[in-house]
Amino acid sequence: MMLFLVGSATSQTWLNDQGRTDLDPVLKPFYHGVASGDPLATQVIIWTRVTPDSAVTTVNVDWRVAMDTNMTNIVTSGSTTTSDTVDFTVKVDVTGLSADTWYYYEFSALGSNSLIGRMKTSPTGDNSHVRFAVVSCSSYEHGYFNAYARISARNDVEAVLHLGDYIYEYQAGEYSGNITGRDYEPTNEIVSLADYRMRMSHYHLDHDMRLIHQRYPFINVWDDHETANNSWTGGAENHSPGTEGTWADRKSAAIQAYFEWLPIRVPDYSDLERIYRKFSYGNLIDLYMIDTRIHGRDEQVGLTSPSLQDSSRSILGQPQYDWLVGKLDSSTAQWQILGQQVVMTPLELFGNPINADQWDGYPIERQVFWNDLKSKNVDNVVVLTGDIHSSWANDLPFDSATPYDPGTGDGSVGVEFVTTSITTPGISIPGGAALIMASNQHVKYVDLDQKGYYVLDITKTKTQADWYYVSTITSVDTNEAYGESWYTNDLDGFLTGTSTPTAATGSSATLPPLTPHELLISVDELQQSAVLFGAYPNPVDNLLLAKFYLYEASPVTIKVIDILGKEVATEVLGNLTAGLFYADIDLSALAAGSYIMVLETDRESFKRKIVKN
Repeated sequence: MMLFLVGSATSQTWLNDQGRTDLDPVLKPFYHGVASGDPLATQVIIWTRVTPDSAVTTVNVDWRVAMDTNMTNIVTSGSTTTSDTVDFTVKVDVTGLSADTWYYYEFSALGSNSLIGRMKTSPTGDNSHVRFAVVSCSSYEHGYFNAYARISARNDVEAVLHLGDYIYEYQAGEYSGNITGRDYEPTNEIVSLADYRMRMSHYHLDHDMRLIHQRYPFINVWDDHETANNSWTGGAENHSPGTEGTWADRKSAAIQAYFEWLPIRVPDYSDLERIYRKFSYGNLIDLYMIDTRIHGRDEQVGLTSPSLQDSSRSILGQPQYDWLVGKLDSSTAQWQILGQQVVMTPLELFGNPINADQWDGYPIERQVFWNDLKSKNVDNVVVLTGDIHSSWANDLPFDSATPYDPGTGDGSVGVEFVTTSITTPGISIPGGAALIMASNQHVKYVDLDQKGYYVLDITKTKTQADWYYVSTITSVDTNEAYGESWYTNDLDGFLTGTSTPTAATGSSATLPPLTPHELLISVDELQQSAVLFGAYPNPVDNLLLAKFYLYEASPVTIKVIDILGKEVATEVLGNLTAGLFYADIDLSALAAGSYIMVLETDRESFKRKIVKN
């Protein structure tokens, strides 16, 4: 990222040259696209974000759901409002839908239509086949989201399961592939609500992320980087209270932005730290998205600490543990699928665990959990895992009166499929995959380096994971290659390898168009010179950050106007090239009250109402 100072010493403007000079004005004011998520049999969340030009604090938004991409066969519709209190994001829980059905949806606001999104409800009854894409760990600064693009092009899955690290919290250049054009915004490590909102906005402007959200519903769960690295319920390795405020405040800000910017249903409004929840796909699958990070995790300890074997230590917390075991015990579905963050199977080198941040750091609770699975006769357990930036296929070696047999799989309580990252670098282990598998005979497949995803294909006879890898992440690229496949048969509880991926049958649902189906404003009105995405934080104490995009080179000035129309602050940013920018404006000299911030180019002006504390 290039950093340069313009105007007075109180204002800084950064050029963020991210290859977004092709930001399409036809998307106005829905530049961040659309998304859907948390599909149930009769309802799905739909989402968008509105970017107003004027100094409004609320916007009326209409929404429609149809059976066709022309949006003529409308099945339900409604109106809602959004405001600056939720960063102008829009979430609607659409109800009254039919099970196992593809739908199309769109929003209208400020005289324009959004992109058309596509979503699918979950099935009920005796269904025989479900197919997901499984992803995790998308570090923007480490490369392009080519894996998202490859999933978008498949058109053969009905939802995307994201197992966490949807965003990363680091400052620009701190944890980075140093790829020109892939820089974080804001440049600082994100700590405040304004920071987390801007990082979420930054991600949603990525073309490949916008496309995959447009085409499939997501089922998300967070990991640590949505807050801070190696988080637990009371803190994080990458959080310093002395300079970054309280962990409670940072965690609350991160969670608020997460629920604002993702199409996720809040499980419990009285406990916003709760994200664990259940989805049913007919009598074939019960899917549990659980939280091994925030809700109940005790602080990590060293691998040689005597506390490692403390039976009171938990990675889930008692309320979530009881909820999960109770749901598993009462389920009548054939397959029990657990979507979660960190590796569950034991991972050792020379007889010693190597990572206390995963379930190996909580071995007593893991064994109690496996004991409960066995004692309650919970069969067909499939664990889905992210976090580790590499691909794994593991048995879960239950230590009981029937010791695990790596040759037959006897003694395994279930299986685990670990998805690699979208972009984040893999792990370095001395001796590599060969030493890992020699030291851990329940580990059947390891790839430590390649980036991509897997397709999870679930039928009445087996559940199989097929890994696919992109050829590069350092540039935009459309190539991918099939990697490997492992499956577990019904009631086996252990893995078997195959060289044949499951068939990509394709979807009968038409892909939605890449532009809004009907322009409600004239082409001339689309020829704008800039977009003002937002002003953060709002209310503001001292420094206000304006985030904006220029379609063309222009001189830019930012003014602040009081309620009497008097210009009380002015920053001349000078001649800027086309691209994405943000600028700090020092308002410390202003009295508390309401103001209008005005961004002026040589052709237009854009306004935001702001409140000074």
